[in-house]
Amino acid sequence: MDLYNEFDWREMLYDATEGVRDALAAGSLTGYIGFDPTAPSLHVGSLLPVMALARMQRAGHSPIAIVGGGTGLIGDPSGKSHERTLLTREQVAQHLAGIRTQLERFLDFDARANPARIVDNAEWLATIDLMSFLRDIGKHFTVNVMLGKESVKRRIESEDGISFTEFSYLLLQAYDFLMLFDRYRCTLQLGGSDQWGNITAGCDLIRKLRGVKAHGLVLPLVTTSAGVKFGKTEAGAVWLDPSRTSPFHFYQFWLNTDDRDVLRYLKFFTFLPRETINALARVTSEAPERREAQRTLAREVTALVHGSEQVTRAERAAAVLFDESVTSADVGDVLIVFADAPSTELALTAEGMPLAEMLATVKLVTSRSEAARLVKSGGVYVNNIRATDERARLRIADAIGGQVILLRKGRKDQHVVKVRPA
Repeated sequence: MDLYNEFDWREMLYDATEGVRDALAAGSLTGYIGFDPTAPSLHVGSLLPVMALARMQRAGHSPIAIVGGGTGLIGDPSGKSHERTLLTREQVAQHLAGIRTQLERFLDFDARANPARIVDNAEWLATIDLMSFLRDIGKHFTVNVMLGKESVKRRIESEDGISFTEFSYLLLQAYDFLMLFDRYRCTLQLGGSDQWGNITAGCDLIRKLRGVKAHGLVLPLVTTSAGVKFGKTEAGAVWLDPSRTSPFHFYQFWLNTDDRDVLRYLKFFTFLPRETINALARVTSEAPERREAQRTLAREVTALVHGSEQVTRAERAAAVLFDESVTSADVGDVLIVFADAPSTELALTAEGMPLAEMLATVKLVTSRSEAARLVKSGGVYVNNIRATDERARLRIADAIGGQVILLRKGRKDQHVVKVRPA
């Protein structure tokens, strides 16, 4: 399957300029996508463009990732209702380093025929003087056309409006495309559908100044079937950096994908072939309770981002949630699973602490008498085992690995007690 048809089948093709299909089929070309360094890590919302670059390289084309050290100092108004907080040069440099490391998991920078490149547009944007930019670039853009761009129109109509700083972003991105054409013969720019105006502006600039036809291809903006922005959870964004989102919680994010979204996400975020995805579609239709498609999605994406060993650990840790064998689990796995649960550190004497007192101390209940009633009714679990004796005492020997006791009220109210000798 050629790359254009691959994008089309995977539902990654939202729109494209005329001639893209022929250009991709004619031979190896160079294409780029820009990544905004607003944080020291990419999040799952960036995965679709990352996968687009990776698919380009696998199809024999040369991918460039621009990590916008220059434009990151300005901020792109596309898709934003308010102006971003401007970053310092030091912040941008720190963010660039983290993003480079993550891109290296998807792109081959040492390939002989078509190596990937990471480029910082500060190389040219930080050195060009204002008068030269206005004279050589600005004169090719009319304010009328710029006001007609959707991202600009939305901001002008908003209460806050748009600053000249962000209004100029379209010119800077178009200049990026021109510089990449001059340096690397880059003739294709990809991005989200909200980037269409910026991308076509770059195509026009290359045509006017170099007499060459450049191309644009935009990807859909990913949302869930429930209409929620993809990658947003109650805990916030899902990051690729394991220190921001643990591999376990990353795996769980994909495992919890809605049946209505899972096949589309398999197309977007994995390299699985059509036959495998079609087979998973049949399983999902005939036996959705097996969640085979979700497990495959979680395994594939977690392996891509964090490595196969983290998939094994995430699946092992998942068994901890309600498994009665949790007492023999690895303490590290237990703490990963319950990283978001409230926790309390307690010092225990050799005699230990009454269960009812511990429940009240960590505030799972309001009093020892309430704790006793809850235990009698079967609503308390210690290390995933239902407690039956309201007079029981808990000692360090009862802790998982001698360090952790899991208390649970009902099905959901978890509390991690980290114990140590008094």
